[in-house]
Amino acid sequence: MKSAYDVIIRPIVTEASTDQMALNKYTFEVSPRANKVEIRNAIEEIFKVHVTKVNTLWRPSKEKRRGMVVGRTTRRKKAIVTLAPGESIDIFEGV
Repeated sequence: MKSAYDVIIRPIVTEASTDQMALNKYTFEVSPRANKVEIRNAIEEIFKVHVTKVNTLWRPSKEKRRGMVVGRTTRRKKAIVTLAPGESIDIFEGV
């Protein structure tokens, strides 16, 4: 069995994801092998909240160039987690 910290890699803090926090939706980068049930259990275990919905999507890789060398960034999996009304996660706690 995977640890909850193996499933959740890091929170994604962008302008768009910060706007979604007002709607009780939080965005995390997750393990590529994690499914929705594992993501839900990991969020509930780490943050002690009740998750009502989990949406997952793949962020595609991009082509990057450094001089003559062309490479690609890695493809990543994101999860948008919706919490029950009245609950929240303090992502900026340690800042």
